[in-house]
Amino acid sequence: MKFGTIMLAGQPCLVMQHNDGGMCLVDRLLEMADAGSAPTMLDLVHRLGNDPTLAATLSATATGLQGKHALAVDEQTDWLPPIGNPSKILGVAFNNRELMKKAHHDPGVPNFFLKPPSCLTGHGKPIIVDPAWGAVIPEPEICAVIGRRAKHISEADALDHVFGFMIHNDVTSHGLKFGKDSIAVTYDRDMARPEFYGWRNLHGPDDTDAYYVYHTRSKGTDSFGPCGPWITLRDAVGDPNDLHVTGTIDDEVFTRDHTGNYRFSVEACIAEASRYFTLEPGDMISFGTTGKGVGRFPRGHKSLLLGETTGIVGIEIAPLGRLANPVLHQAGGA
Repeated sequence: MKFGTIMLAGQPCLVMQHNDGGMCLVDRLLEMADAGSAPTMLDLVHRLGNDPTLAATLSATATGLQGKHALAVDEQTDWLPPIGNPSKILGVAFNNRELMKKAHHDPGVPNFFLKPPSCLTGHGKPIIVDPAWGAVIPEPEICAVIGRRAKHISEADALDHVFGFMIHNDVTSHGLKFGKDSIAVTYDRDMARPEFYGWRNLHGPDDTDAYYVYHTRSKGTDSFGPCGPWITLRDAVGDPNDLHVTGTIDDEVFTRDHTGNYRFSVEACIAEASRYFTLEPGDMISFGTTGKGVGRFPRGHKSLLLGETTGIVGIEIAPLGRLANPVLHQAGGA
């Protein structure tokens, strides 16, 4: 089953994909089943978490309609982020076996960063880039939506706390990252603690430099979080560590990879995150970029600089669907 959020008659509406490829209003289905309401995706996340039979009720009601009351999915559909108000969006950095080969030291645990909900945008909406920001790249990823509150959970229990999965393009500006979100400092030796340096190679015994990189503008700028169009329920996805990921620009493939190349599994990332963050229903966790190169894009997504090109960035992940967003150049960004 797949659920999304669209703008209809000036109002955000929760929809479910119909068997014929169209979609039905979830509140209409709930009304027909005399099963209350779920105005938003977060409401549905809570309701399905409390009543697992509700999914079967929605499916049976939609099947009984036999296409009646269905809405078309076409170019006029105004897609919103499937869930627009998560309490937090976590990303996992460098979660790729190939990328990790270039690390000075493998940290042994996932590296996390946060994105603000204000960066989220829907399928078909533009990724707005100021060319002056330098290198801006797409990052095709799978993203989990948490369905049940999670704290200090095990890897074995991690997927039980997932509502579903969707596609996320974790757009990143390395120009903003290193130009505005980073700073290097040299510590006095009495301030240079050993834990400051275990993650990198030192350049001699007198090296007390520390580097600080904050993923703020670089990942959280408005429109840097395209996602959707659908959230696919967890049980319909199968193993999230066994999914093929394809990225395209105007239908030309720039990366083709597999989530089996993650350094840390989806379950490991969720469990580790829950040690430090209380994961609430609706929270999003994006698991890192699969980025093998193809053709004229030898470095995959890193070869596609969005500040130097326009076109439609597409991400396909079966069985999640396809996310597509045009690139728009605009001074000052969104």
